[in-house]
Amino acid sequence: MAENKLTGLRDQIDHIDDEILQLLNRRAEVVLEVGRLKADQSKEFYVPGRERAIYERLIGGNSGPFPDEGVRRVFREIISASLSLEQPLKVAFLGPPATFTHQAAMQQFGFSAQLVAQKSIPAVFEEVLRGRAPYGVVPVENSNEGVVSHTLDMFMRSDLQINAEVLLEVQHDLLSLNGRLEDIRKVASHPQALAQCRQWLEENLPDIPQDDVASTALAAQMASEDGSVAAIAGEIAATLYGLQTVKKKIEDNPNNFTRFLVIGQNVPEPSGRDKTSVMFSVKDQPGILYHMLAPFSRRNINLCKIESRPMKRKAWEYVFFLDMEGHIEEPLVREAIEELRMCCETLRVLGSYPRSR
Repeated sequence: MAENKLTGLRDQIDHIDDEILQLLNRRAEVVLEVGRLKADQSKEFYVPGRERAIYERLIGGNSGPFPDEGVRRVFREIISASLSLEQPLKVAFLGPPATFTHQAAMQQFGFSAQLVAQKSIPAVFEEVLRGRAPYGVVPVENSNEGVVSHTLDMFMRSDLQINAEVLLEVQHDLLSLNGRLEDIRKVASHPQALAQCRQWLEENLPDIPQDDVASTALAAQMASEDGSVAAIAGEIAATLYGLQTVKKKIEDNPNNFTRFLVIGQNVPEPSGRDKTSVMFSVKDQPGILYHMLAPFSRRNINLCKIESRPMKRKAWEYVFFLDMEGHIEEPLVREAIEELRMCCETLRVLGSYPRSR
């Protein structure tokens, strides 16, 4: 009796899967029609605000028991595959594969996108600037380690726009070929990852030497070639390099996030929940800090972040990076930026884009 019931339930699953497949193909047909209309009207085929709205609508209407994060992951791949029907999507990212930037690119664009690793942040900007890839993904800041200065410096030399942001929870796993702690004779990783796991390493592997390498991916490759080497890397590295997990989440601070930026040539349309980033330099005069912030305070615009970088052309001159809530097409945001411009030597809007969840 139990076997018959099990067979019946499996038949139901097969029938549901067939229905899902039919619906996916119906959806694909509509997507192709959308792609044709976008091409006729010369519109961007990748609209990050629209994607976020889809996720929020579906998760908001999810009554379970299918988990919300599962809904997002499933539809991430459905949307990724659909975009590949409209137009093959090539995305440059700071490589090599299996780094956290690679993971962020997959989180944003899915497995159907053509993700192309680059050796440096300037190389990612160059790929997008020359049109060899319509989008690029670069890290911009970490909640523990601060800003990625190379990314901010590139915005000082580039006209590219920020199209989206990705927040990725950084989870450091200890990986090796056989997954046994007692076999480890060396731990390899990027210096930042080793620093973020210092306490765990001191308590659990106090006498094991540590090897600073160029990336977590290179560490994973080393571990895949030598059973005595363990790598500190993300879970994607275990999959790509055939490693086993010795210990998950060995980072000292569990509240560890990295923010990544998607760069492109165009400004996305307003999504209703946006962020605008600007870069500017100011004239050296009394009260300049007040004049910088007052236009936003008077309009009740929330400032998310302010960062300064040396201009390099002259000592003690700085360029400022400012993030604010709202889209450049919103009147109050536009007015505040124009008022700020009046006390600036230079000002450039880096982009208005959907805020990450």
